[in-house]
Amino acid sequence: MKKRTDIENPEWTKAMLRRARPAAKAFPNLRFPKPRGRGPQKTPVKVQTTIRLDRDVIEYFRRQGRGWQTRLNTALRGVVSRKRKAQG
Repeated sequence: MKKRTDIENPEWTKAMLRRARPAAKAFPNLRFPKPRGRGPQKTPVKVQTTIRLDRDVIEYFRRQGRGWQTRLNTALRGVVSRKRKAQG
């Protein structure tokens, strides 16, 4: 199937991307809303903490890309679950 090209909205080239500027700088006389953060959780279920882990463990999970902390949490949760079952 042939890809259709939108004449009024062409696909950006590398040159176009290099010249691109944030909208607030391209149109300084317009007001743009400021990006907002996520905000506090309504019912926090996680605890913020600081722990020291071996470098290779952190690198393993980081190499997998975004969501590495969630995957690390899931791996730790699996260990806890197996230990609880073994103690059972």
